[in-house]
Amino acid sequence: MSQHFFREIENLKKKLLTLGAVVEERIAKALAAVVKHDMKLALEVVEGDTEIDLMEVDVEEDCLKLLALYQPVAIDLRFVVAVLKINTDLERMADHAVNIARRAEYLATYPNAELPAELEIMLQKAQTMVRDSLDAFVRQDPMLARRVCTADREVDQLNRQMHVLIQQQIRADPERVEQFIHQLSVSRQLERVADLATNIAEDVVYTVEGEIIRHRTAVYS
Repeated sequence: MSQHFFREIENLKKKLLTLGAVVEERIAKALAAVVKHDMKLALEVVEGDTEIDLMEVDVEEDCLKLLALYQPVAIDLRFVVAVLKINTDLERMADHAVNIARRAEYLATYPNAELPAELEIMLQKAQTMVRDSLDAFVRQDPMLARRVCTADREVDQLNRQMHVLIQQQIRADPERVEQFIHQLSVSRQLERVADLATNIAEDVVYTVEGEIIRHRTAVYS
């Protein structure tokens, strides 16, 4: 491959990392809006979604140009394919951040309502998974990527616990059912964010090792 190709690859990597940083920031703001009952912060996340959509399209166009012009092979091909997939996953993460922010707008009208402990733990774990999946991509670190995949099980379990807890709370205090449903919606969105972080981690393993580990839970151990 020519030096021009490798410069294009570096430029592509920078664009994806910029998108990743913006998405990570939006997720952090959405989660902070939930914890702090901050409607203003929630609105910032909702209003910033168009910017991320434009960035996602830009990265996708660059990937397609690279594939068409240089027809890369082996690890270079795996890298471009992984960037295409990660790009989509980041945009979807941003959409979930918007959904969380919309739930935060409603929950902000109940400033004295406490969040379930399970939900607070999920907030922390999902945010860590997003950060670690992007770090694994930057460092091309398959071991860190596998740890992200393992952490997804914990988030799934917490989401199941939230379902049970919300059912109990609705039965105990039916007048607050709408508030409880919004908390459950946040839990579901966090579970999906964690799944997308896992997708990114799996793509890191694929890029570095050429191994597809989807559906192979044993490799996460």
